[in-house]
Amino acid sequence: MATSSPIAIYFIALFVASSITSTMLAISLPPELTDNLHTDPGAIKLASIDYGRIIKEKPFAVLYPSSLDDIRTLINLSYSSSFPYTIAAKGQAHSTWGQAQANKGVVVQMSSLNSFRNGTGILISGDRSSGFYADVGGEQLWIDVLNATLARGLSPLSWTDYLYLTIGGTLSNAGISGQTYRKGPQITNVLELDVLTGKGEFVTCTSQKDTELFYAVLGGLGQFGIITRARIVLEPAKERVKWLRILYSDFSSFSTDQETLISTTGPSHKVMPDYLEGQLLMSQSPLDFYPQSQHQKITSLINQYGIVYLIEVATYYDNKNEDKRVKPMLKSLKGFVHGFVFEKDVTYLEFLNRVHDEEIVLRKKGLWDIPHPWLNIFIPRSRITDFDNGAFRNILLKRNFTSSTVLVYPLLRSKWDERMSAVIPDEEDVFYVVGFLDASTDDWETFDNRNKDILQFCVNGGIKFKQYLGHHATKEEWINHFGSKWNTFQHRKARFDPKMILSPGQRIFNI
Repeated sequence: MATSSPIAIYFIALFVASSITSTMLAISLPPELTDNLHTDPGAIKLASIDYGRIIKEKPFAVLYPSSLDDIRTLINLSYSSSFPYTIAAKGQAHSTWGQAQANKGVVVQMSSLNSFRNGTGILISGDRSSGFYADVGGEQLWIDVLNATLARGLSPLSWTDYLYLTIGGTLSNAGISGQTYRKGPQITNVLELDVLTGKGEFVTCTSQKDTELFYAVLGGLGQFGIITRARIVLEPAKERVKWLRILYSDFSSFSTDQETLISTTGPSHKVMPDYLEGQLLMSQSPLDFYPQSQHQKITSLINQYGIVYLIEVATYYDNKNEDKRVKPMLKSLKGFVHGFVFEKDVTYLEFLNRVHDEEIVLRKKGLWDIPHPWLNIFIPRSRITDFDNGAFRNILLKRNFTSSTVLVYPLLRSKWDERMSAVIPDEEDVFYVVGFLDASTDDWETFDNRNKDILQFCVNGGIKFKQYLGHHATKEEWINHFGSKWNTFQHRKARFDPKMILSPGQRIFNI
């Protein structure tokens, strides 16, 4: 006759702080969960830092789950407690402002599920008639999804620039890159999700079943549930990439040509690139992409104009069918500096994994695990020229922030789904991504203060921006961020995580 496992008593010092008292709570845990719950200094330290290395908040414990039931049990215990503790699912912790941390709560190290999956974390299914898809564990990395799908001649449609991120992490935000203007963000390329809600309920949801949870979780900043599986749309993969950088001396021509390239109408439609981004080149920008023989020429152009703008495009093709879009694509552009078009031909894998090459170099120099005071914002198209004048030229250039990596490229509203939690600027059909991706060894506050000045410039100028991967200091700022979506967001929180257990590091409901 089978007997139930005895319940071990495991004490976690969970302090419910108030201005007067602190209460220590004893929580009964099954022995299998006890074995996977770590409170040693090493585990606590790793769970207290993220890629930003600015916010460092210590949890009381870290769970290394051996199954999905371990996570479900952890949530259920909190949900049933009179004093619920917070829980944060941690993937690669590539957040920059402590979003994956849980101060005095429990962090779940999602990568521990790899041993539980036992090689089943990425399963590819489908056929040519109905379409292909991959069922992927929320803890899996996009680079592993890429390698697994390429082995079958397939690929996801939409990417992030950096691939060593988890599926659950990017889908909780949006997941954007140069493919987004054509294929939409990663969240719009999902067919189905498995989610553990803040009530400890395990739910499979789609756009047709449990739809409110489905749309809530996608772009939901981890507030409604932990993504444990996602069904990702796949398409046939190409083999090679034509990778170009095209230089401009003025912002008007740069932005006009970017918008020409993403236009779904007109003569340029037939030569639309598969990927489009943009960057600023300034006096301290690296020139590794360009031939050594061209560095002096490019540097002279930067010295002449202060800022040089570049459009980065890529077209995918097969070895058997050489891509013929590059020449007519360049012909459709009107404002680039002639003689400043640079091209590489690389494999599809090399292109998509390009940032990892930079990571290797930075790690060798000790410049990867340092503070990253990033700012990512969406700017309406109608104000992007004002933003160039006010932020790029009057803040970056005048204050000599010429080592900053700055991305700037347009996206289309039509590729986003308003039912999802992700927020973009209101009304306009085109908006721009602007990312200030700085790293600093000892003076991150200088960059952070500059970023605050950029945001204040937008506020003073009436630019209705939205932060992406952002952080806000007050609930009022979050309400302003979500705008017309706030009531829905708040309603969904009350429905799926009423005790506000999940993802406290976002500081939306746990400020």
